[in-house]
Amino acid sequence: MKVLLLTHGSRGDVQPFAALAAALTGAGHEVVLAAPASSAAVAEPFCARVFPLDDGTNKLVADRAAWEAVERNFRGLRGKRLGLRLLRRNRAAMTRVFGDLAALAREPLDADLVVHQVNVPGHAIAEVLGVPAVPVCLQPFWVPTPSFPDPLFPYRLPAALNRASYASTRTFVRALTGNPGRFRRAGLGLPRRRHAHDPLRRPDGTPAPVLQAFSRHVLPPRAWYPEPVHTPGFFFLPPAPWTPPADLAAFLAAGEPPVYLGFGSMVGSEPARTGHLVAAALRETGVRAIVAVGRGGIRPEGLGGNVFCLPEAPHDWLFPRTAAVVHHGGAGTTAAALAAGRPQVVCPFMFDQPFFGRRLFALGVAPPPQPLRELTAAGLARAITDAVTGTLPARAQELGELIRAEDGVGHAVKILEAMS
Repeated sequence: MKVLLLTHGSRGDVQPFAALAAALTGAGHEVVLAAPASSAAVAEPFCARVFPLDDGTNKLVADRAAWEAVERNFRGLRGKRLGLRLLRRNRAAMTRVFGDLAALAREPLDADLVVHQVNVPGHAIAEVLGVPAVPVCLQPFWVPTPSFPDPLFPYRLPAALNRASYASTRTFVRALTGNPGRFRRAGLGLPRRRHAHDPLRRPDGTPAPVLQAFSRHVLPPRAWYPEPVHTPGFFFLPPAPWTPPADLAAFLAAGEPPVYLGFGSMVGSEPARTGHLVAAALRETGVRAIVAVGRGGIRPEGLGGNVFCLPEAPHDWLFPRTAAVVHHGGAGTTAAALAAGRPQVVCPFMFDQPFFGRRLFALGVAPPPQPLRELTAAGLARAITDAVTGTLPARAQELGELIRAEDGVGHAVKILEAMS
């Protein structure tokens, strides 16, 4: 079977597809992956070919005005003005990505199946190629369910409106990325048709098979999805040997397991302030810690000798060697910390992060979330102390065993093979 995988976004959006590529290749299938150029290399060992896409919105990570718009929830005159600027820049960036996707569709790919991130128009490319499409959801706010409302919906709702609330995410994504109809017509030469912009439906209107690349164990109790939606578990890369730098190895060996703290690019419009809060919280707790610098420019100062600053390290190698994981709540970091069986402190900023923060607290593996825009040194210090004491570490170990037992990519490959 020849499979075309399509994804876009940060490394956290690419790595699950690299994991799926590894599993498909290991099962004897041929894989071509299209992903943003900045992180496509993570999948190269597992693919017959990697097609680099323009980085698009990844280039906006340094736009602090965009972060401020999100922090203000697009409210007030300045929030609305910054929000409109963000929408314009986001759409312009995605135009280049769509151009690369259109170029890909014109190549002689000879694919049997297109598997795509749900917010990438892979179903339209599959229509051009005349093959089935399978959307992959990395977060639980794409497929409507009556069990709980869209995690991005900002208001409380009666249960009867749970399914209807998921229209808000589709509307928001369309506002960010632009008109999908233009991509179909001008980019791919496809005619108009009913349900053309719904990746959860086949061209004939019937439900498309869907892979949800997260664990059912993190969902609210008794969560229900219609057929043919599958939730096989998180998609993890196979373990790879990694030799830590000598100074990191020496720090880990010099004392008790440290607390890991890293927000990736999610540091808001004032990364220096976030850095100072981190430094103050760590001084207050006195714990040994590893602080990941990340792409967001966080540069904590005055950390002291019991803190190690780290450019990057594989999460699957590092997290099992820590006492707790403090992070922004993205799906990829959440999954890695769960699989490591470590308690967590979630400092959510936007999108799926508040949902994962609430769920980890409800599951007993994290203290209450500490929203990044409201973060204080005292609140972060208290949360770190709570994470490494009491019942949270034992509960995290229990949940980690369940997560590791799922084999999400293995089950996903079997589901895809059954379609061929």
